[in-house]
Amino acid sequence: MKKTVLSATFGALALGVAFASPSQAADVSACLITKTDTNPFFVKMKEGAAAKAQELGVTLKSYAGKVDGDHDSQVAAIESCIADGAKGILIAASDTKAIVDQVKKAQDAGVLVIALDTPLDPATAADATFATDNLLAGKLIGQWAAATMGEKAKEAKVGFLDLTPSQPTVDVLRDQGFMIGFGIDPKDPNKIGDEDDPRIVGHDVTNGNEEGGRKAMENLLQKDPDINVIHTINEPAAVGAYQALKAVGKENDVLIVSVDGGCPGVKAVAEGVIGATSQQYPLMMAALGIEAIKKFAETGEKPKPTEGKDFFDTGVALVTDKPVSGVESIDTKVGTEKCWG
Repeated sequence: MKKTVLSATFGALALGVAFASPSQAADVSACLITKTDTNPFFVKMKEGAAAKAQELGVTLKSYAGKVDGDHDSQVAAIESCIADGAKGILIAASDTKAIVDQVKKAQDAGVLVIALDTPLDPATAADATFATDNLLAGKLIGQWAAATMGEKAKEAKVGFLDLTPSQPTVDVLRDQGFMIGFGIDPKDPNKIGDEDDPRIVGHDVTNGNEEGGRKAMENLLQKDPDINVIHTINEPAAVGAYQALKAVGKENDVLIVSVDGGCPGVKAVAEGVIGATSQQYPLMMAALGIEAIKKFAETGEKPKPTEGKDFFDTGVALVTDKPVSGVESIDTKVGTEKCWG
């Protein structure tokens, strides 16, 4: 989707609540629950949901945690949605395991629950999942990093800037995908931190923001000042990592890769701050989710996954201005046309 098409389709409705007309509002109501309301990814997700809700006559209420990892706020939001009689809930869960009981409570009340971006654990706990193939997103940047380093990849010193200690599924999938792409045995594919590859310097958490990325990068540099590859959970964390590296004069010595594909992140790739990023499409996830809730309310039909997968795949593309053989990618010009934020 071109950026101009996205703008025309979704508008600029970054509202906490989007109201339909009274007659329509009586028919279908929905909730969007995101991890934060500051991360550009979730800001755009809310815009996509609000615009589609207005288009379809759905009443939408939006909730977000105070920070990434704020599980309690998400639990309270689900309670509010059930009490309000919502027909469906779209949720990007902070704690993908702990939220399951609350999701079941909503489903028992007749609410359709759709996971956005982050599959629940187990994924089948949600009625459907609309997401990037996060394992593939990780593999793409891992393959690119390995190919970029060439023979030096065998002696690389790799650090991981992860999300939160609870290891939500999106965190695990991107981590493990990167390892597979880079040629590291991830051991238990459902767990971060059990690997024994000597190239791994360590893991630290960032809460998905710049400050967290800076601090985590500083911690890893203390473990090994010669670290030269950094996988980051998202682009805000990547920018924070770059700031920490620049502060000690190592910004040109470390290859940084990430996942998101927001406009600031694509710009960071163009400027050489990030080597490559896997672009995802939050506006599409949210809009499709609202459409699915509307259809469920009218027909009782639940959304179906992409053929051959256990979720609806909203797409991913590697963005870099330094393409490598064998890894399909788009450049930052095309990435800018498709970016968000």
